[in-house]
Amino acid sequence: MSIHATAVVAAGAVIPESCSIGPFCTIGPNVVLGENCELVSHVVIDGHTTLGSGNQVYSFACLGIAPQDLKYRGEDTRLNIGADNAIREYVTISRGTPGGGGTTSVGDGCLIMAYTHIGHDSHIGNGCVLANAATLAGHVTVEDYAVVGALCPVHQFCRIGKYSYIGGGTTITQDVLPFSLTSIERNNRAYGINKVGLERKGFTPTELKQLRHAYRLLLSSKRNTSQALDAIRETLAESPSEHVAYLAEFVAKSERGVIK
Repeated sequence: MSIHATAVVAAGAVIPESCSIGPFCTIGPNVVLGENCELVSHVVIDGHTTLGSGNQVYSFACLGIAPQDLKYRGEDTRLNIGADNAIREYVTISRGTPGGGGTTSVGDGCLIMAYTHIGHDSHIGNGCVLANAATLAGHVTVEDYAVVGALCPVHQFCRIGKYSYIGGGTTITQDVLPFSLTSIERNNRAYGINKVGLERKGFTPTELKQLRHAYRLLLSSKRNTSQALDAIRETLAESPSEHVAYLAEFVAKSERGVIK
């Protein structure tokens, strides 16, 4: 296998022959890498951390490091990362805490740009993009194909719905609606569906029309959230839609409230 002479690999680490470990990388004893992973240089991977196949980890990224939680006392918690992710320079991903379930996770096919922080017990879905210096506090959930813009701080326990798009510099303190565009330019408001992004993901004109109507009920009407949910559920009885049903379920289950 290709391990640079300056890399430090602890006994017990599992590294397939197809992996490439660049100069000055440090790998702890409980790390497991999948096939064809590349650590460019100066990468630190610690704790009980597992990476799937085909991940690229760039210089000075730190994965599986101890959580930034004053209650943490060195317990054996985990970081699980899926396959085919690009994890860029200076990214930090903390492992979990006992109080938060013990595991931080990242799905498959994500682009995690430079200086991003993913806090303890956070869960990132598949195909997500976290732009430069996105900062996720602990216990954040980012669902599939969501985009978190550059310089976005996300409050603890927030949920970012699938296929949503958050504009750069937006401070997130409540749940972000799935399929939505949310931006500080509109005073931290959701202002409709992420039409271009959804079209690129193969959503049909009928599906977009159904979502647009649901969003009109939720955002543009004079109804409060409960009344809007009742109206959306009435439309589901007439015209079933898995995406609208998911939207209604997301809003109903939100604990911090949603950005409208």
